[in-house]
Amino acid sequence: MTKIIVTLPKALETMPARAFLTQTQGISNTIWKRIKHSGTFKVNGQLVNAARTELKNGDVVTYDILRPSNIPPEDLPLDIRYEDEWLLVVNKPAGQLVHPTTQEPHGTLGNAILFHYMQQKEAHAFHPVHRLDRETSGLVLIAKQPQIQFKLSPKGIKTFHREYLAIIPGELTPPAGIIDAPIARALPSIILRKVSPDGKEARTHYDTVKSNHELSLIHLVLETGRTHQIRVHLAHLGHPLIGDDLYGGSQERISRQALHAFRLSFTHPMTGEDIVVTAPLPSDMDRIVSDL
Repeated sequence: MTKIIVTLPKALETMPARAFLTQTQGISNTIWKRIKHSGTFKVNGQLVNAARTELKNGDVVTYDILRPSNIPPEDLPLDIRYEDEWLLVVNKPAGQLVHPTTQEPHGTLGNAILFHYMQQKEAHAFHPVHRLDRETSGLVLIAKQPQIQFKLSPKGIKTFHREYLAIIPGELTPPAGIIDAPIARALPSIILRKVSPDGKEARTHYDTVKSNHELSLIHLVLETGRTHQIRVHLAHLGHPLIGDDLYGGSQERISRQALHAFRLSFTHPMTGEDIVVTAPLPSDMDRIVSDL
């Protein structure tokens, strides 16, 4: 069941339900038609004709158009770091896909989330607001409803901030700065990316947290969100993540890229509250950092 508390644009006392949902909530015309014909559209608990309804500030709109999910629920470990009726933030372990694929339909974060919803007797589809590579650990933001997902990324512009910790060989010079280098596909590969003047703009902010000259722990903040951005940028500088054999990193100390999404911050799209969620370094990275 989707629930929305109406907040109208300034200077409007009322607004047609369709206009409110499509213009302020990111509901597509296709979804609107499903809502309109669902027979479940209610305002303040009263069943109404969606196409003929005017909404005002403070109205509570509910409807149910959820289609059966093709992701099977699975009882898997789930490290929930934040949850409310609209959002979920989960600390994903390294080695786990975020979303099922045709080749790997089981064991993913999506399977675990659907089982969690089932246990909580909540009916939601799987709406990850962003993704992490399989071997990257850390925080993933998940919307329980599609319009919440839209509010966090209106017109593709993300309104949340991700921060990472990574371990690299050597030391970056200078110890803090911005990597501003466009990223493109490294054809003919469908996986690899590279720095290229023909690529899309990509900027990564970094600062050195700890170093013993041989290895460094660095803090990174994404300004853009290109595929493999951190991995490509650091490899471009000659300091590929340790464990990242795809981009030239040594696997002597760790068998996966030493990258962890440790901090996620955003303004809650429904309450306006500033939310900050953190997750500690996983044990494989923490063991290496303790020796620095």
